[in-house]
Amino acid sequence: MTDSKYFTTTKKGEIFELKAELNSDKKEKKKEAVKKVIASMTVGKDVSALFPDVVNCMQTDNLELKKLVYLYLMNYAKSQPDMAIMAVNTFVKDCEDPNPLIRALAVRTMGCIRVDKITEYLCEPLRKCLKDEDPYVRKTAAVCVAKLHDINAQLVEDQGFLDTLKDLISDSNPMVVANAVAALSEIAESHPNSNLLDLNPQTINKLLTALNECTEWGQIFILDCLANYTPRDDRESQSICERVTPRLSHANSAVVLSAVKVLMKFMEMLPKDLDYYGTLLKKLAPPLVTLLSAEPELQYVALRNINLIVQRRPEILKHEMKVFFVKYNDPIYVKLEKLDIMIRLASQANIAQVLAELKEYATEVDVDFVRKAVRAIGRCAIKVEQSAERCVSTLLDLIQTKVNYVVQEAIVVIKDIFRKYPNKYESVIATLCENLDSLDEPEARAAMIWIVGEYAERIDNADELLESFLEGFHDESTQVQLQLLTAIVKLFLKKPTETQELVQQVLSLATQDSDNPDLRDRGYIYWRLLSTDPVAAKEVVLAEKPLISEETDLIEPTLLEELICHIGTLASVYHKPPSAFVEGSRGVQHKRLPGSAGSGESVESPDTGSAAGVSDAPPAVIPSQGDLLGDLLNLDLTPPTTTGPPPPATSGMQLGAMDLLGGGLDSLPPIPLRTDTPQSPQIPHQSPSPPDYSPTEVGPVDHTGPVKLGGDLGGSSTMGAGFGAPPAAPAASFSAPVSGGLDDLFDLGGGVGMPMGAYSPPKTVWLPAMKGKGLEISGTFARRAGVIQMEMTLTNKAMSIMTDFAIQFNRNSFGLAPAGPLQVLTPLSPNQSIEVTLPLNTVGPVMKMDPLNNLQVAVKNNIDVFYFSCQYPISMLFVEDGKMERQVFLATWKDISNDNEAQFQIKDCHLSSDAASNKLQGSNIFTIAKRTVDGQDMLYQSTKLSNGIWVLAELRVQTGNPTFTVCLKCRAPEVSQCVFQSYDAVLKN
Repeated sequence: MTDSKYFTTTKKGEIFELKAELNSDKKEKKKEAVKKVIASMTVGKDVSALFPDVVNCMQTDNLELKKLVYLYLMNYAKSQPDMAIMAVNTFVKDCEDPNPLIRALAVRTMGCIRVDKITEYLCEPLRKCLKDEDPYVRKTAAVCVAKLHDINAQLVEDQGFLDTLKDLISDSNPMVVANAVAALSEIAESHPNSNLLDLNPQTINKLLTALNECTEWGQIFILDCLANYTPRDDRESQSICERVTPRLSHANSAVVLSAVKVLMKFMEMLPKDLDYYGTLLKKLAPPLVTLLSAEPELQYVALRNINLIVQRRPEILKHEMKVFFVKYNDPIYVKLEKLDIMIRLASQANIAQVLAELKEYATEVDVDFVRKAVRAIGRCAIKVEQSAERCVSTLLDLIQTKVNYVVQEAIVVIKDIFRKYPNKYESVIATLCENLDSLDEPEARAAMIWIVGEYAERIDNADELLESFLEGFHDESTQVQLQLLTAIVKLFLKKPTETQELVQQVLSLATQDSDNPDLRDRGYIYWRLLSTDPVAAKEVVLAEKPLISEETDLIEPTLLEELICHIGTLASVYHKPPSAFVEGSRGVQHKRLPGSAGSGESVESPDTGSAAGVSDAPPAVIPSQGDLLGDLLNLDLTPPTTTGPPPPATSGMQLGAMDLLGGGLDSLPPIPLRTDTPQSPQIPHQSPSPPDYSPTEVGPVDHTGPVKLGGDLGGSSTMGAGFGAPPAAPAASFSAPVSGGLDDLFDLGGGVGMPMGAYSPPKTVWLPAMKGKGLEISGTFARRAGVIQMEMTLTNKAMSIMTDFAIQFNRNSFGLAPAGPLQVLTPLSPNQSIEVTLPLNTVGPVMKMDPLNNLQVAVKNNIDVFYFSCQYPISMLFVEDGKMERQVFLATWKDISNDNEAQFQIKDCHLSSDAASNKLQGSNIFTIAKRTVDGQDMLYQSTKLSNGIWVLAELRVQTGNPTFTVCLKCRAPEVSQCVFQSYDAVLKN
């Protein structure tokens, strides 16, 4: 009879009967009872009441029964810790059993019982098993050390198990070596700074010797460990590559990818003119091609990894284009990935066959695939200039098919081709205009509008075409509205006499009738530009555009380096660093390829490397429930009822010299005009009705009559006659306090000039849509006119409207808190994005975070409350009055203990000392004195944080040397690392 009988019993009083059977004298009956208990446990019944009775069955020579009892023990020991102690004696006894299988079984179970109370009793048996004569027991004990370390790290270190584990790397049995490496790697992952795996040439030699005789998973552990080693020179690198290369022919795809990872990393150190380098490139291609003959799921993983390899070293697969041609029965996810790689491998040599394939794909039935294929033709044109003409003619053939989605994709890519090759293929515009009526997708409509606006002087009826789009202006998506606004302004600047009315109409629609802040802001900029300086307007709007780059979708180089170091893992499939999707308290190390990795070392932290800007550092994922959710869920997330203005700026700086299109104007409210009596800026939360600005008041120079679009713009004096300045924009709810009036905006010579703009990192995704139930939040931090701002883009990727937004911060290191409610004035519709600026103050509750600049945020809307973490650059907290007097600086520098001094290196910084000083001053890092010693400039600098902490710095700049040295002194040395990151980010951006 089969084991299914154990699952079919329906007796009453089952626990009682099992108890009786477990205490039976007959061995067979006892074994049957334990099997029934395990069966009940498997289907989810609670049999914990039988714990003492099952533990009594441990005293047996029967291996099968012992395994069953140990299985029960692992499951219930956590819920019955006091009872679990009863089993300790048996573990100790079993660890000395003559049968190695029982010894190994005992030590494996010990590692799985995660009960603090009994861990110390297990140390002696584990120590014996680590030195056991049988390799099977030793390899099991090695893994047990890693499990024990997870429960009680301090105990493992005190007992010296880590040293024993390191000794096992020299073991004669390859499986013991593999398990010891796996255990040490696991422990090192949770303690990134511990330097447990002290890899040196001798250890590497032992690992490579064990590699040939391991099981396939043992080989993967060893290869992953090798990938973390940095060879001393190219000879050692070549030697390791030669010994790893045979793994490429392994049957297991995981072993192959791990070997590829090691070779990709060590190739960085080989000179390209070396014969072996060329040989290695040839050897890498066949195993990668072989992976593509597996089942579709494995193919997909292989293709995602190949995508990374091709971006780093396209020469490996440049002759293997045909392998990536799509088969009719490939699943869509494989087809799309192959298509992507085909474009990356496209070159002048193979472009003809690639285009023939792509044209074929464009007639397929799968809509997503066809769209991607049409886009791919455009990417080929941009990448391989010689093929551009053939690509354009292929796209025109596709447009003639009149298949709606094909036509729309073709128009989108032709726009990019126009950007890449201006004044070359404009003869096709007439064909494009014929298909105007069939365009219903926002991206295609926006592309067509761009083409009409950009080439308005060549299209006779451009005004009619744009006017036809204007009829349903409010029904269009934001993307189309913005493009239409710009296109009509371009048309007006090219044909001013004919389009006066049209431009008035679109500016009025964009500024007075629109709820979208982006559209309103752009409308006001254009209106003010046109009404004050038409020549400047022409220079801005009709400026020559930079050519678009060949590969717009390449992964950013530093991220690509990190992903290459993670080939064969989930990171290489997601194309995201592990820190972006691995949750938990473990520190995730950022890996770099040896040839290009920075090695700037700090006094405090030897593994700092050349720190990238704060935006490089991944935001820590939300910590465990205890410390964040408890705090955030207790907070009131309703908007504050107070309507007072946010705190005034620490600096009364005017925005006189601000670059109008450099991002400053977007965040400014309409500014009241100057009156005779100066007033401090008052920013109301709500303005019942905007003030009525007549055209005579707004003109920057002439106050005697209405402002005309003056100036000679392209020779027409009639241009824009009677074209008034824009009406007032509705008052923004929050913005940086600004002194002065509208005149300041255009009086670029007057007012107090701002230093070079403060550095603000690019926006990153803080809350992915998947975690936010469709709400995606990306953002950054900026300091504008003395006010810290959190600048966010909220995107609704769900199917329902989102309203009732509110935001709250957890306690943090510098007391950052919202200065008012989160202003999302209109409901956020599906597929809509909105830009929100939230001013912050530093008067909130304080609690030291790790890292210091970590900020935990809760955002509420009508759907749910969402939590995320982000990191703000500490430069946002540098205040404007941070310049110390020279004497005070000297005295303070001497007064601060040398123990509080930290030294860092900033790599690849090609600036003069003066340029560096100006850049840093823009972020409120002030240079107090400068002296030159032996051709080296020494800048002495001070900065002050919002909580009053002063940081003093000495920046050493050697002419012609791109490596700067910065010494930081501070009474709170824990801020030094963050301040250095700010130095690095500001100087490199």
